[in-house]
Amino acid sequence: MVTLSPRQKKDRYDYKEMLHNSTFCLVPRGRRLGSFRFLEALQAACVPVMLSNGWELPFSEIIDWKTAAVIGDERLLLQIPTTVRSIHQDKILSLRQQTQFLWEAYFSSVEKIVLTTLELIQDRVLEHGSRSSLMWNSHPGGLFSLPQYSSYLGDFPFYYATLGIRPYSKFTAVIHAVSPLVSQSQPILKLLLSVAKSQYCAQIIVLWNCDKPLPAKHRWPATSVPVIVIEGENKVMSSRFLPYETIVTDAVLSLDEDTVLSTTEVDFAFTVWQSFPERIVGYPARSHFWDSNKERWGYTSKWTNDYSMVLTGAAIYHRYYHFLYTHFLPLSLKTMVDQLANCEDILMNFLVSAVTKLPPIKVTQKKQYKETMMGQSSRASRWADPDHFAQRQTCMNKFASWFGAMPLVHSQMRLDPVLFKDQVSILRKKYRDIERL
Repeated sequence: MVTLSPRQKKDRYDYKEMLHNSTFCLVPRGRRLGSFRFLEALQAACVPVMLSNGWELPFSEIIDWKTAAVIGDERLLLQIPTTVRSIHQDKILSLRQQTQFLWEAYFSSVEKIVLTTLELIQDRVLEHGSRSSLMWNSHPGGLFSLPQYSSYLGDFPFYYATLGIRPYSKFTAVIHAVSPLVSQSQPILKLLLSVAKSQYCAQIIVLWNCDKPLPAKHRWPATSVPVIVIEGENKVMSSRFLPYETIVTDAVLSLDEDTVLSTTEVDFAFTVWQSFPERIVGYPARSHFWDSNKERWGYTSKWTNDYSMVLTGAAIYHRYYHFLYTHFLPLSLKTMVDQLANCEDILMNFLVSAVTKLPPIKVTQKKQYKETMMGQSSRASRWADPDHFAQRQTCMNKFASWFGAMPLVHSQMRLDPVLFKDQVSILRKKYRDIERL
């Protein structure tokens, strides 16, 4: 019988390929109780079969390792083959999926290991506001479920399905205003009236980021819902994503001042969002791509067969993302956004995709969502500025660098109303006005 050394085995076999092709990986004790094979198995989605009696698995205080590993007894080694063969295929799939979640959430970088350690210590110290086991052991994980926001699972968009609840059936519209109010025919006033007519609108917040003073109260049109005008903090772009206490609904409808949406479009987008409350749902879509010549990420606004971003100039998302944007993202990225007065929508898409591992959802609308893409009295004129796209390319790469990878996910799905464009009577269609836009 010939015994091969680890080095000989690596020379003879492709070790990484074997790991990734294996369903179960034996993890016996090493020179000490632990073994680095454990993390190798996690990374490869190979279910670790632990054979090290007395080893306290990492973060076992918060991680339920029985959902991702087989805990064996090294004294009963010969029973291991029978044990693993008895595990049902559905259970094996669940175990392997959990290995990938735990690896990505807590072990894939030194930074995540350190951050998990610090958050665990915080949960020990502030036990009354600590995260639940479900937060640590289910997607998106404890690092994205901040207890400073809430300790109640139902306040986070990720746990609605688990709890069997639905988000609140109203939204708060936040209109980002950067231009002075000089005419009663300005797009922002038309937009305000259209949104206010929505049956799902609870209130409208106008975020005044204009250098001019706030308009007098009588300048705003009378509506059936409250209209609250607040001054933006320091008049910077990131202030549109602050967790304002005046936002009392789960859903936020984020709007640029020159966005053009009908009441029907608003209603349809919100009904779609109610089915996907953890995602960004909206209208204007953009995409990213890898530029192999320049070896960097690129940004495009071309109409193609897929997309990876939905711009927050006309989009709905959960208010928790305002809290994450403010308290999770580093100051350096938000400062970059504020200095450029650009890319805040891209950064929000990066954040939400990093949390959910899913793409946003585009819904049906007309091709042009701005009142004028060449507006002269508003910052909408930046759409015509070639530097605008150059800055967005730079942002893409800066953001990807901080996240450690490209979190954006491409999608080819667009959601239309049932009977949209079907050859039936217009009277049978619930969202008939969308076809007339």
